[in-house]
Amino acid sequence: MTEYKWVVLTVTTVGAFMAALDSSVLIVGLPTVLHELNATLVHGVWIMTGYRLATTILLVAIGRVADMLGRVRLYNLGFAIFTVASALCGLSQTGDQLVFFRLIQGIGAALLIVNSVTLIADVFPSKELGTGIGINFMAFNLGSIVGYTISGLMVDLVGWRYIFFLNVPVGVFGTMWAHLRLKEMHRGVSEKFDFFGAVLYSSALTLILIALSLENLGSPLVITLLVAGLLILPVFVIVEKKVSHPTLDLDLFKIRPFSAGNLASFLSSVAFSSLPFVLTLYLQLVRGEDAVVTGLRFIPMEAAVFLLCPLSGRFSDRYGARGLSTLGLLFNIGALVWFSTLDMSTSYVAVILGLIVAGVDRALFISPNASSIMGQVSPSKRGVGNGIRTTVVQTAVVISLPLSLTFMTLGMPYDALSQIAAGNVSPSSEEILTFLSALRYPLRLSAIMVALALVPSLLRGRKMTVEQQEAPELLETT
Repeated sequence: MTEYKWVVLTVTTVGAFMAALDSSVLIVGLPTVLHELNATLVHGVWIMTGYRLATTILLVAIGRVADMLGRVRLYNLGFAIFTVASALCGLSQTGDQLVFFRLIQGIGAALLIVNSVTLIADVFPSKELGTGIGINFMAFNLGSIVGYTISGLMVDLVGWRYIFFLNVPVGVFGTMWAHLRLKEMHRGVSEKFDFFGAVLYSSALTLILIALSLENLGSPLVITLLVAGLLILPVFVIVEKKVSHPTLDLDLFKIRPFSAGNLASFLSSVAFSSLPFVLTLYLQLVRGEDAVVTGLRFIPMEAAVFLLCPLSGRFSDRYGARGLSTLGLLFNIGALVWFSTLDMSTSYVAVILGLIVAGVDRALFISPNASSIMGQVSPSKRGVGNGIRTTVVQTAVVISLPLSLTFMTLGMPYDALSQIAAGNVSPSSEEILTFLSALRYPLRLSAIMVALALVPSLLRGRKMTVEQQEAPELLETT
């Protein structure tokens, strides 16, 4: 078992890296993609959001199926779907085609994301769980951040299509490797799948996320979708309380570290996910940098995550998650406040230092927070528990980009923002200053969200003993 746990970690780390990479890999190169496909900014939002949306709405249902049927076979299937969809994305000829194939790619990513951490939790003992998750999360967050660098280099050197073609050989290798090396450690539970609950949950989440992904949050369509999604949620809760084997085990939210960790994660993830998008607009459209240089600017943040994520996971095993996670949130606030002061003459040294602080934030927060959440879930419910955890994070990621655009409209009309972002006009100096002012709104409002995340992070409770982790009924009073 000692050797096998490292096999599981290496296999799932590759999958986590690839799934995360493709969630961010088009941000820096998005203006080029839109130009070559003659696509609109709405296409651009959905090229990014569609992948995340497809991933998000399926996470809990996939987690439930994994608990019932086993995690390994679903993980292998995810690698295969992800690989085929990547090839189709690279062959896309229109914006509509790319949006559709990104949705399929997101389904494969959901199968990878849900089962990677669950497989790790199945083989790592509780005293080492933070270390295992820390290494996996290092790969996941490194993939998210490296996407910005790879995007710029690939677009400049060989074209944006090879961003997706690069996934194919890696995906083929990963599929074969997972099939040959992984073995099922979790015996599936013989329970009836809650199809009605799964449909209600996915429908509600889809309507809400689509509404929040549209550019005009005040339009009748957005309000209708949002209200419809919110009305389905209480119906879903009533159904889940009556069925014997629910899709979403609501009792998990009675565990304080589980609920607090997920709330802190949501607020922090919305803020952090908007940062690279805003900085990309700043570097390319305000400072005039090309995609390659913009991508390279994110390397300091990548390095901080790479170096500190495994260490923070190990420290959380020893000292608990509350202190490290809260410290990470404080770093996050500092980085956001600092970036909200950027202007035309800000030195690149200051930008780099801010990116390092942002990387330290993610490294200190994500691994301890995830370990705190997953350490409270019994083995039979780890699929659903991790599905909830990843749904929270991915929901935050999905809404971060359209929410950032909405916040920018507080400083500049949407039509003007769209024209500048798509490169359709050469803005005047006055328009650039107005655009820069608009970029400050999402940064400042994100800092407020992270400040709110400090409350649940501090209230999550102390580090649990092994006895408490093995007896979930003891956790509700902790």
